[in-house]
Amino acid sequence: MVLALSLVGCSDSGAPAIEGASAAPLSDTTADSAAPVIEPPPVPAPPQVQARGFILLDYASGQTLAANNEHERLEPASLTKLMSAYVVFHALKEGRIKMTDLVTISAYARSQDGSRMFVDVGTQVSVENLIQGMIVQSGNDATVALAEYIAGSEPAFVDLMNRHAQQLGMTSTHFQNSPGLPAPEHYTTAHDIAVLSRALIREYPEHYRFYSQRQFTWNKITQPNRNGLLRRDPSVDGLKTGHTGSAGYCLVSSARRDGMRLVSVVMGSPSVRAREDASSALLNYGFNFYQTRQLYANKSPVATVKVWMGALNEVPLSVVDDIYTTVPRGQENMLAAAAEVPDPLLAPLSPGKAAGQLRITLGDKVIGTYPLHPATEVAEAGIFGRMVDNVKLWMK
Repeated sequence: MVLALSLVGCSDSGAPAIEGASAAPLSDTTADSAAPVIEPPPVPAPPQVQARGFILLDYASGQTLAANNEHERLEPASLTKLMSAYVVFHALKEGRIKMTDLVTISAYARSQDGSRMFVDVGTQVSVENLIQGMIVQSGNDATVALAEYIAGSEPAFVDLMNRHAQQLGMTSTHFQNSPGLPAPEHYTTAHDIAVLSRALIREYPEHYRFYSQRQFTWNKITQPNRNGLLRRDPSVDGLKTGHTGSAGYCLVSSARRDGMRLVSVVMGSPSVRAREDASSALLNYGFNFYQTRQLYANKSPVATVKVWMGALNEVPLSVVDDIYTTVPRGQENMLAAAAEVPDPLLAPLSPGKAAGQLRITLGDKVIGTYPLHPATEVAEAGIFGRMVDNVKLWMK
């Protein structure tokens, strides 16, 4: 059974109103099939940028707006520190460490090559200061110091990094160290880094502020954040740069304009300027030609459907997450939603188990499917009720 859902205009927050408490079968809709088709304004091709791989996606909906070689395995360089930070934030959330904890700097942490915070062996540095050294200064020494404090050793910490990558669905990623130094089996993709970036913003918003910090001073040495877009574009508030000779210049940028957040990942650019120009071009493209709308709020009723063999005759079906969609500007009127529900829908039903799915389409293209769950428990009817419904179903 397919039920057509009404998207009859959006509130200020972008959430559409829903007509009525129940949905009508798709075949019963009264749309005029002879109505003229108005062609939507065309969306130009994404900009050509200097990068081995890139992706641009909307943060709220997760939809990809532009990409090239996004699934190719590439060296992440210091983009690795996004996962290192994810593991650190996870430890903070679980209460295993605190921002005020003092970490004793080992000789191994101090010996790291490349970008550094310049911590001294044997000194004690707070977790919060090490986080700033890792994120703002891209300090390899700070990253290893945090890894040793959290997991006992860097190899054990790297194992945590790879476990989290698997849990996030980063299927083409493997880490061999925490700072992002070149190694034979140290790789990721632009797509996987975008997945990780969305998770960081979504799961740890309280720590996202570190990614927009312009500079940090330690040991009387002030270092600027290497993300030059923080100074070029006021809408940019993160995330991370990376560079080695073999990886090239990499940049993950996130920006928010008029309530819409985009994430761009650029990997393997030939210079600092090239990675910034590429990121800026992608972000401008996304904001200029696309818009994001919230279609349904978490637990909001989508449709009320008939239940057979149940203690209740009908039940509302709801989405379990906020549902967003990103569409080309000027094409909102092509959006449609439908609920696909088994016919007949038989009790018992539980809120913990999906009873159908919500399908969002743009024209004739499906752009998202989401599970629909009963808003309440529906127990099986008694013997008499089941007998009555059996007769009705047989006649039906």
